[in-house]
Amino acid sequence: MKITYEQSGVDYAKIDPLKILAQHAAKATAHNLLSAGVSEVEESRGESAYVVDVGEFYLASITECLGTKALVADAMRQITGKTYYDYIAQDTLAMAINDIITVGARPLSVHAYWATGGSDWFADEQRMKDLVAGWQRTCNLAGVAWGGGETPSLAGVVAAGAIDLAASCVGIIKPKERLTVGRRLQPGDAIILLESSGIHANGISLARTVAERLPAGYRSQLSDGRLYGDALLDPTIIYSGVTEALFAAGVEMHYLANITGHGWRKLMRHPASLTYSITTVPPVPPVLQFLVEQAGLDAGEAYGSLNMGAGFAVFVPDRDAQKVVEVVAGCGLHAYRAGHVEAGKKQVVIEPLAVVYDGESLHLRA
Repeated sequence: MKITYEQSGVDYAKIDPLKILAQHAAKATAHNLLSAGVSEVEESRGESAYVVDVGEFYLASITECLGTKALVADAMRQITGKTYYDYIAQDTLAMAINDIITVGARPLSVHAYWATGGSDWFADEQRMKDLVAGWQRTCNLAGVAWGGGETPSLAGVVAAGAIDLAASCVGIIKPKERLTVGRRLQPGDAIILLESSGIHANGISLARTVAERLPAGYRSQLSDGRLYGDALLDPTIIYSGVTEALFAAGVEMHYLANITGHGWRKLMRHPASLTYSITTVPPVPPVLQFLVEQAGLDAGEAYGSLNMGAGFAVFVPDRDAQKVVEVVAGCGLHAYRAGHVEAGKKQVVIEPLAVVYDGESLHLRA
């Protein structure tokens, strides 16, 4: 039986209007910055991070949550005995860090938000230690300071025995020329896609629904011999080391996109009317191939919701495309020259799959 993303509980057609409503209200508060002698970078409204001009440099900020991946970790612990909370700590931080770097920021500090369904959650010493150790390890991996956080016990709001993980991040854009809000994005730019480690932290509600309908559940075996649930918990790649390496190499980055919810439709996040033509599609990780097959998704549904092997996109002048591939390889990751930006109406065209997403299918801006 086919399972849609909406059937798993995630319907962007209902969620996105709230985002637009909030953006309208938020934009009306920008004048409050002026009394402090600073101002917003208006183009950052609707981007993955908010940017403020403080004079000598810009400051960026973001808040993101993990979603429901902790529920997969809890289920898999019953099978393998591992808590996986060191892994999902990285997922949580990646959601914030991979967003803030899209505006050219170097992440500086993070704060944790760990809300539980009751104080009993903290009585599990191993799980608690793994969460803290994973959070610290990821901070060191991304080169950020862990400033603090909040650990509320919210019985009646969060389900008993569950935890809601989230993180906020502040970053610096210095020198100001590092700002990448798409001011230079133009036809002819190359689109470079960076590999993902698997599902990352988006599409988990769909993955959980699939597990509930499989005879073996999370124990189901993939084509590479791994357990479905184990592969779902591969940590999200932190891409901040890559963007820092690209800046250090002198790559002229025109735009950056974190491919999360909305899948490859995120390639057209920039407000301009441009066509993003994809001619090369990266390999699909076995866990995502399995998920797509078991959910009965066609290519349009799959690439419009999941990362399908591409976790991050870099838009550069064509002359810098090969340099990007080489720098990314030096960071231990694969990058693919996937296509080009073209003049035309706003859309993503994935030529090898005969899939087209028009601009109306992505509503992220007021």
